[in-house]
Amino acid sequence: MKRRELMGYAGLGLATALISTFGSEQKADAQSSGSLSVQWLGHTCFLFTGGGARVLVNPFRTLGCTAKYRSPKVVSDVVLISSQLLDEGAVEGLPGNPKLIYESGIYKYKGLDFQGSAIAHDRRGGKQFGMNTSWSWKQAGVNIVHLGVPAAPLAFEQTVVFSRLGRPDIAFIPVGGGNKGYTAQEAKQAVEAIKPKLVIPTHYRTQAADDKCDISSVDEFLGLMQGMKVQRSNGDTISINPRSLADTTAIQVMSYKF
Repeated sequence: MKRRELMGYAGLGLATALISTFGSEQKADAQSSGSLSVQWLGHTCFLFTGGGARVLVNPFRTLGCTAKYRSPKVVSDVVLISSQLLDEGAVEGLPGNPKLIYESGIYKYKGLDFQGSAIAHDRRGGKQFGMNTSWSWKQAGVNIVHLGVPAAPLAFEQTVVFSRLGRPDIAFIPVGGGNKGYTAQEAKQAVEAIKPKLVIPTHYRTQAADDKCDISSVDEFLGLMQGMKVQRSNGDTISINPRSLADTTAIQVMSYKF
């Protein structure tokens, strides 16, 4: 895959964003060790802050399963988009001038190397909802995998891509099912394939959902992961130091203050 840098910004919107080749391989502090702040903004949306960079993943529109969340319009340097369906991939009105990356491929920006891998967003090879882009990158010394919301099983080649930086320190995996995302059982299989040190469940039903939301709560997934340590945060933000993560996989359930 060609190394590319996305030169668009939120004010222009996804359709008019420009992609150009990127030749420099300069290093920055963004990948080096330290601590990484991870803030949950609802659903599959997270803000990663560390190493001099702010990465926002999957900002959404507030409807359906995200109806009662606050709109995640926060300042960031880079915005990674997994898909652009209804409530997904909403970049309108994002503050500042973030770079938008929304297609599979390899990108470099602010010293970070992002790799996007296409996985079907449904169980029909993408014929129903198209393709979902799953992201992997290293920031503040932390190897990150954010699956977005795939519904198709992981292929061996994709697990190799996710582990290119070493064993993932943290993986964000959808667990609530529905037509567009992993069921609890499929999420368990993804955990077993990726083998991250820390799993953060995403894409599950919370009190933010309206009556039209078709996904389940996180409880079914947790019930399948018997024997695995489950941690629950008191707030929406955690700090991760890669040196403090245990080798045995644990689950971190984030909190959201409505």
